[in-house]
Amino acid sequence: MNATPRDPAADRRAWFFHGFRDHYLPGKLRKHFHAVRLAKGSAAVPATGPLVVAMNHPGWWDPLLACELSRRFPAGTEHFGAIDQDALAVYPFFHKLGVVGVDTKSVRGAAEFLRTGRRLLGDPRRALWVTAQGVFADVRRRPLGLRSGVGHLAAGLTAGFVLPVAFEYVFWDESKPEALVRIGDPLPAGGGTGRTWTARIEAALTTTLDALSADAMSRDPGRFETLVGGRTGAGGVYDLFRRVKATATGRRFAAGHADAVRDERR
Repeated sequence: MNATPRDPAADRRAWFFHGFRDHYLPGKLRKHFHAVRLAKGSAAVPATGPLVVAMNHPGWWDPLLACELSRRFPAGTEHFGAIDQDALAVYPFFHKLGVVGVDTKSVRGAAEFLRTGRRLLGDPRRALWVTAQGVFADVRRRPLGLRSGVGHLAAGLTAGFVLPVAFEYVFWDESKPEALVRIGDPLPAGGGTGRTWTARIEAALTTTLDALSADAMSRDPGRFETLVGGRTGAGGVYDLFRRVKATATGRRFAAGHADAVRDERR
């Protein structure tokens, strides 16, 4: 006999979600990234829902970036996410964050995900975040190869929006990477089949990802809003030596590599 599927709305704990996002997550991101940045050309998040957030899937950090980005959503939004059930088994506390486990290896698992997703999206206060490619994929991959589940979710909406969100991780001038995000133009719900919606979402997400890639290649922080600022510099003895040298020569100590290079050239 099969176990009764879990109810993510019952599992989710708002106090746990906000504690994780507001108190634990910023320090985690600062430790591992030079900065988390949102492209300034990003679209505004719709004020009404429900929302299907369709993301590309370049790396392990995607769900945590999604959690950080949820701050940009209207107050009172209840956030849910979907990941492979095997991955969820490794991080069972994600249930309290509102994460849904998906059996990606069977038709039955896909059907159960659709039923669960549609129940959740029956409430206009909710957003369901989906890594629409289903597997880790390089940001340069074309076509993106979205799974059909996201299209069938969108086809079932009678109100709300599908919101494309692109992620990319790059190294610029510092020892730690930049986590870059761009929000694409919302797609209003209404009409269409699962197949047509999958194609429509893939086109929108591709456009969003192409724009983010152009921003990334510019290596210009001015094209982004900093959501979380991390630490700069190499740290340890090397930065101590540089600090002493700066003091001895009457210069300002610049922890960041780019600032340090500019100072040396003056």
